[in-house]
Amino acid sequence: MKIVALSGSNVGTKTRTAMDSTIKVLHEKYPEAEVTLLDLAEYDIQFSDGRNYLEYAGDTGYVAQTLMDADAIIFGTPIFQASIPATLKNVFDLLPQNALEGKVSSILVTAGSAKHYLIPEQQLKPILAYMKSQIVQTYVFIEEKDFYRKEIINDDVMFRLERLVEDTVVLTETYMKIREAKEEAYGF
Repeated sequence: MKIVALSGSNVGTKTRTAMDSTIKVLHEKYPEAEVTLLDLAEYDIQFSDGRNYLEYAGDTGYVAQTLMDADAIIFGTPIFQASIPATLKNVFDLLPQNALEGKVSSILVTAGSAKHYLIPEQQLKPILAYMKSQIVQTYVFIEEKDFYRKEIINDDVMFRLERLVEDTVVLTETYMKIREAKEEAYGF
């Protein structure tokens, strides 16, 4: 199983801190999973210009291809000005409309206050649904008060991260079994 953890901003540290904690849980509980971290702060991503994702080279091509090859993607995003960052939206724009079909997506959000709690429901989930993803319905919302010196200090947040990882893996395994059963039904 290939799982990509995408840290969807090129600024700030809280989302990356949360993604690092998520990856740690993945490695501890599911060591057989192939986990890749894509931190958009570490890549030089071109703006989408409508080309097929296979036509992009360099970092842009690598990020797009890694997402296309994944079985599951954990999208980590901060909330800026009551919206997802442009860097994350650009990644969605680079991919084809059905790019997430057959993939499981889960969401982890960092925000300065609880006022932004519904942004993932109103902005991110509709994009993931439009791109045909199977979405883990509950997401992890982490506020600024849950961090201290680049560490998550809220035990409840860590519990919710563990549950998000478990739900992502279980849903991915379930859909993989369903696809295998459908393919075996063809009999050739």
